[in-house]
Amino acid sequence: MSNSKKVAVIMGSDSDFPIVSGAVKTLKSLEIPVEVHVMSAHRTPKAAAEFSATARENGFGVIIAAAGKAAHLAGVLAAHTTLPVIGIPIKSSTLDGLDALLATVQMPKGIPVATVAIDGADNAALLAAQMLSLSDEKVAEKLLALKKDMADGVAKKDLALQEAVNAL
Repeated sequence: MSNSKKVAVIMGSDSDFPIVSGAVKTLKSLEIPVEVHVMSAHRTPKAAAEFSATARENGFGVIIAAAGKAAHLAGVLAAHTTLPVIGIPIKSSTLDGLDALLATVQMPKGIPVATVAIDGADNAALLAAQMLSLSDEKVAEKLLALKKDMADGVAKKDLALQEAVNAL
């Protein structure tokens, strides 16, 4: 593992884990230490506030918060820390996650939460990594390699498409 600060991945319910596991896998692939917990903005607000308030001193650099429906978790965590908080709105209701998206993105002045797409766990992890890369060159190098791999993959697909078009 890198000497990077840790990333906390907090979900409002264990039912969010199938989505959140994408963020955990991405962070681990970048060798970023990650801790994963279930905390509820509504059922365990004191635990969520305490975790967030002590996150910096406990070695965290970024907090990712995943929640569906009312989705107040990211805002509650952001209210108790100066660390960056990234919200993942989870599609978990009849509103297809729009309720969670709006609850996550519509923060009051002074309580910023960076928000990714509904169920956008991989991008939340990459955004956390980019934040950490500002002060961690190893993470920056891993992100550059990842971007190169993505570009190479697109180039290969384009080459295959050109061959298919020429064969027509």
